[in-house]
Amino acid sequence: MLHERIPNLAAFVEPDRVRREVYTDPSIFEMEMERIHERVWVYCGHETQVPKPGDYYTTQIGRQPMLMVRARDGSVNVLYNRCPHRGSMMCGDRSGNSGEFFRCSYHSWTFHHDGTLKNIPMMESGYAGTRWGRDNPDCNMKRAARVENYRGFVFASLAADGPGLVEFLGRSKVAFDDICDRSPEGKVEIVPNCFRVIQHSNWKIFLENQLDALHPSVTHQSTGRAARDVELQIEKRTGKIPLSYHMLSAFATVTIEKWDNFQTLNYPHGHCILTGYMGLRPQDPETLEYERVLAKAYGEKRKEEILTTNIHHVLIYPGLSVQSPLQQLRAVRPLGVDKTLTEIWHFRLKGAPEPIYRRALAYYNLVNSPATLINADDLENFWKAHQGLSSQGGDWVSFHRHHGRDLERDGMVETAPDCGTSEAPMRNQMKAWSQYMTTGQ
Repeated sequence: MLHERIPNLAAFVEPDRVRREVYTDPSIFEMEMERIHERVWVYCGHETQVPKPGDYYTTQIGRQPMLMVRARDGSVNVLYNRCPHRGSMMCGDRSGNSGEFFRCSYHSWTFHHDGTLKNIPMMESGYAGTRWGRDNPDCNMKRAARVENYRGFVFASLAADGPGLVEFLGRSKVAFDDICDRSPEGKVEIVPNCFRVIQHSNWKIFLENQLDALHPSVTHQSTGRAARDVELQIEKRTGKIPLSYHMLSAFATVTIEKWDNFQTLNYPHGHCILTGYMGLRPQDPETLEYERVLAKAYGEKRKEEILTTNIHHVLIYPGLSVQSPLQQLRAVRPLGVDKTLTEIWHFRLKGAPEPIYRRALAYYNLVNSPATLINADDLENFWKAHQGLSSQGGDWVSFHRHHGRDLERDGMVETAPDCGTSEAPMRNQMKAWSQYMTTGQ
């Protein structure tokens, strides 16, 4: 099959299993960049990363280096990070401020913040009679074909056609609604620094793990047990359990049976939601003050609706993992068939008391930091999975768990009761993968 000049990609994905080459073949990875990552809506960043005119932030869409920049009129543009003259990257730093305009450090071509040409040195003497000039659009920095902003979260698509952002997100936009609504002001602001992790595994392995409700009680059991032992010692000594230990001990106390009580909701385009309330709502003074502020902003009824939103995790295919109750987001940037960059971002709820931010920050550091045992467990599994898939130990990857029990309603596939550990999210992601790869839709 792989010896064909153009593989029959439709044969690589079956309803309950996938060929291993989907994860390991470099030619398939290149096709994914062209047909998926450089066509669909990809998360670029949050508007608060570029608060002032001229502020820019470098990002990546598929294989393309891009710039997210704030213009003088307040709009946020997404441009290719490339000078149209000789191809030099316009900005080498991760972020900064360009001043009144972009200036190429190689030959001093300058551009406005929307990418249009400002000036070319020696314009008259050097380029008279050539095809280069102000009226030639090729002299502008190239823009992303489409840019849209949903509640401060900026997305871009490099394809001129396709569904709009809201249509693409569908019901998965609840991830952004939930995180913003938890702010008394209805807005969040990004915490400037993020964790960056390069995983030596295919990008799909990471995404499939995000809504795998079976793995936490297996992979992270040792960490959870150790935290639980210390937690009980502290409780015996002080009569109280620190919330930080509970964040880790939950991986031991939330059993597989409890995870099965959750449910996954699987939508078109590969998006998935894992239900199960995981908000931290102890009855301490800080939480009660936060609830008071929230009720003042929204009213008591709406406050309760916000704080009891039944979401644990939202996956927006092909490159975003959002934990809205914990104010966190992970963006996936594929670097190669066996190398993936993940950016782990944290957000502050505008108008919320400082202790609420500190509590979510503790989870960010304890669970999602690359320095934690939790993340280390996952990274080892990702690497081992890719190594195993690269071997000839078998041709297929199994997604059989609870297959045949899914319930389809109004274009959404939900897992049956007591099947929260179903591999339905993986099946849904690979169904979308197959559609993108074979039809371009």
